[in-house]
Amino acid sequence: MARRFHLASLLLALAAGSALAQDVRLYGAGESVDPREVAGILDQSRPMKMRSIRLLDDTPSAQTAQQPQDASRIRSSALALPVQFAFDSAEIQPSARPQLDALAEGIRMLPTIQSIVIEGHTDAVGSEAYNEQLSQRRAQAVKRYLVASHGIDAARLRAVGLGEFAPLQGRDPNASENRRVQFRGE
Repeated sequence: MARRFHLASLLLALAAGSALAQDVRLYGAGESVDPREVAGILDQSRPMKMRSIRLLDDTPSAQTAQQPQDASRIRSSALALPVQFAFDSAEIQPSARPQLDALAEGIRMLPTIQSIVIEGHTDAVGSEAYNEQLSQRRAQAVKRYLVASHGIDAARLRAVGLGEFAPLQGRDPNASENRRVQFRGE
């Protein structure tokens, strides 16, 4: 009964998140993480730009005066890192530390009242129950790392395991990109 309630709550939360059409900044394995970009994505005190449609006048002078908004400038609402763990483990591999260190620097740039959600995600290989537990352990490991190695207040960080329930949009649920740790401001 409790498992069914937990699953229903998780699905409801995911549906609400999907309704917000979350744009996720997905970093590659060797890609440098810019702490300023991290702070910009996770800072919930800054208003998010919204997409809009604006009619333009076809006269040449009006076309040069009115430039359409660049859609690529829309701010992401979350970021995802391909944090590497030992197989079947929540032990963070040393290769993941530079990205997590830059992430921590970005979190320290935020107002101290800003909370961060750390979401563990898996691909769809394995059972749902196993993936949910593994993703929770991995999110907790990232939280412990940020607290122990960077002195970030544990009360600002909330770790959740989403298992295979939230694959990256448009990707195969079994794709390796779904094995990630995602961060968003709360």
